[in-house]
Amino acid sequence: MINKSQILGLITVLMLFCSCSLAAQETIIFKPTDGDSTWEVRKAIEGAKTKDIKLVFEKGNYLFLPDYATDKYSYITNHGNGLKKVIFLLEDFDSVEIDGNGSEFIFHGQVAPFRFHNIKKVTVKNLTIDWDIPFSFQGEVVAISKEEGWRDIKPFTEGFSWKIKQDKLIFPDIDGFSFTELGSSLTFNKELKRVEHGAYDISSHPRWVEKRDGGILRFHEKLRYYPPVGSILHSKGPHGQNRYAPAFHTTSSKNVFFENIVIHHALGMGFLFERTEDIIIKECGVYVREGSDRVVSTIADATHFANCKGNILVEDCTFKHMLDDGTNVHGTYVEVNQVLDSHSLRVGLKHFEQMGFEFAAIGDEVWFIQNPSPKRASENVVVDVNVINDEFIDLRFKNELPKNIAKGDIIENKTWNPKFTMRGCTIKDHRARNIIIKTPKKIVIENNDLSSMMSSILFRGETFFWFESGAVEDVLIRNNNFNYVAYSGSEHAVLYVTPRLGKTFDQTELYDRNIRFENNTITTFGNRIVIADRVDGLKITGNTINQADDQGEQLYPNTPQFELINCNDVEISNNTYKGKNAKAISADETSLKTLKTKGNKGFSNLE
Repeated sequence: MINKSQILGLITVLMLFCSCSLAAQETIIFKPTDGDSTWEVRKAIEGAKTKDIKLVFEKGNYLFLPDYATDKYSYITNHGNGLKKVIFLLEDFDSVEIDGNGSEFIFHGQVAPFRFHNIKKVTVKNLTIDWDIPFSFQGEVVAISKEEGWRDIKPFTEGFSWKIKQDKLIFPDIDGFSFTELGSSLTFNKELKRVEHGAYDISSHPRWVEKRDGGILRFHEKLRYYPPVGSILHSKGPHGQNRYAPAFHTTSSKNVFFENIVIHHALGMGFLFERTEDIIIKECGVYVREGSDRVVSTIADATHFANCKGNILVEDCTFKHMLDDGTNVHGTYVEVNQVLDSHSLRVGLKHFEQMGFEFAAIGDEVWFIQNPSPKRASENVVVDVNVINDEFIDLRFKNELPKNIAKGDIIENKTWNPKFTMRGCTIKDHRARNIIIKTPKKIVIENNDLSSMMSSILFRGETFFWFESGAVEDVLIRNNNFNYVAYSGSEHAVLYVTPRLGKTFDQTELYDRNIRFENNTITTFGNRIVIADRVDGLKITGNTINQADDQGEQLYPNTPQFELINCNDVEISNNTYKGKNAKAISADETSLKTLKTKGNKGFSNLE
């Protein structure tokens, strides 16, 4: 039995421990200034005396310029690698806490705002991020001629930067940097600040740009798709050049908590995580500032998770106006380049925006995926890693390799896959998909408001272009509100399951598994609700689908609501439809063998 003196002694020890722990954290306080705050922040971080620091910003506006930023060569997945101007470079700390107290951080030029690397605990809260001048060109379409091949644009000038030089548009023309062409361009609705109904992505390369009266610019260029008069044309530069860095880049860290952060603009993604464990993003936002005439927030995804593990939670967030997905969660496939011996392989990273990515470390478990089957097959453990260069890596394994392993086979990291939950979020008015996700661990997507130009939820493990792994095995999508989905000119669906494997793989073998799509409400103009390809176990139950007459014309009027291709064990039950669609389901012979339908109301050919 513990006596009174022992209890008092224990309390004393705990108090001393707590006071020592609190004393170990170094707190640095910043006050708003009229000029550049970069050097002050850099000195404070580099001069930190402990491994636990807290940066506190008194409420106000802070400007960050590239002049005194830290030069850091950075491998940034799904961005451009290279020497980056990093403002907050935080590496090898035990804990980092940043509290903005409602401050606004304004960045200028080519800078990477935050980089966290090898940190055991990261907390960032209560701040807003923006750029003084976005890396975009934006203008209103005032006239077009499909026959002569031109479009007249009245460019935005206030808050934007561009010029005409030798009959070419030069932008953003900031600190000596400009893109070589308009490049990736998309059309937005001026009033609604979302992608125009039926719009296509285009890569724009005008033959020449002509100055005309009234500040009008005439772009001479034949296009497949001409933007409607009155819409806003937005350009972000050529593919491969227009993703400098995310606002927040977190690598090889754990216990990350972001709260009450708003990103109005970034030169890449909003939040990017690589090989990071246990992440919470709560009550954060990515969207254009209220009252702004900009139509684009971040140049790429709002959130992106590559080879992470533990639990990821994205809760009560709002993501709008970005030029790519609301979230993308995935692993990375590498391809066998050479069999070195019975225990060793040389593998290669396959996409140009993955070069330098850390695929595996000592102790990681991996799956071997051998042609022609896309299944996760034998497993092994990495015991040595030798990086040859940013493309090739030599891996040595604990056990012997499969006897028939060969060049062109695929390896997936088993260790670095997360559980993922998204709830209470609003994602809309942006390019691409709301959610792309690829992890074999449990996925829950619930109680969200979703609207997407392309498919709202996409499952696409692939060895075709991006080499993003892999197949899902436990998915629950429930109680979401889908309103106005798949309004891109290209064909999409509310839920789209479509592996995209290289030509050496079997294109009919089952890939994704155990997906439940339950009790969702869908209101949209089009027919496409679910497209499922190579799914083993898909339940579409209890959903309410309303065809909207006020969202725009049908883009693909002859398509079915549910299309099944090479699927097994699909159930479509107790769903309700209100609308005029003539065809509910299309299923190939393989899918029909195990298809179950019951209790559906309002559909034409389900029962």
